[in-house]
Amino acid sequence: MTEQAYIVVGCRPWSRLAYDETISKLPGRWGFVGTKDALSMDYVGRLNPRYIFFLHWSWIVPAEIINRYESVCFHMADVPYGRGGSPLQNLIVRGHRTTKLTALRMSAEVDAGPVYFKEDLSLDGSAEEIFLRANRLAAQMIERLIREQPQPVPQTGEPVLFKRRKPNESLIPPTESLDKLYDFIRMLDAEGYPRAFLHHAGHRYEFSKATIVAGRILADVTITRIEEASS
Repeated sequence: MTEQAYIVVGCRPWSRLAYDETISKLPGRWGFVGTKDALSMDYVGRLNPRYIFFLHWSWIVPAEIINRYESVCFHMADVPYGRGGSPLQNLIVRGHRTTKLTALRMSAEVDAGPVYFKEDLSLDGSAEEIFLRANRLAAQMIERLIREQPQPVPQTGEPVLFKRRKPNESLIPPTESLDKLYDFIRMLDAEGYPRAFLHHAGHRYEFSKATIVAGRILADVTITRIEEASS
């Protein structure tokens, strides 16, 4: 009997790490796609996968792939609450400390497909720590999906939509709360994301690796001239 094939898609290093550490060792034949151009019908057709799993992906998936192959994404929100872009940041700015990682079948409407199941996910730590945690949890969920092959259930309830954040929204807003300032810095602290920043006297100050100690925020600060930062 031919082994079942699966594809994992992810454009961030934490997705590749979860694949190398755990997912690729699960039963079956596995392939990994890490770039937009590599996700082609030619490649997918050659593997003919039972599932395509999307861990962290920044582009619209071609309809011909979604329609022909069972495509599963892992969305960091308790859908239908939190459909849309930048779920981690949108959740934290709304004061959430925990969320659900939802395995759902992808459809033409973003994050609106039926749900296989959900798992609890903590939003503590930096964005990169949360993404690492989420992808390791997704690896466990993938093991369950290929073992149980559950039927997804349509979402119920009124959708709450999130908008994808833009780089200029990383400008630190006025706040009187140290905790909110800390949350704002940490929620943007991951590879490939625009760090929390301030402009002052012709320079850009970018903040990362924040901690709260004795009523103070300690953080790394990178300072560049504004024309250099925008080039």
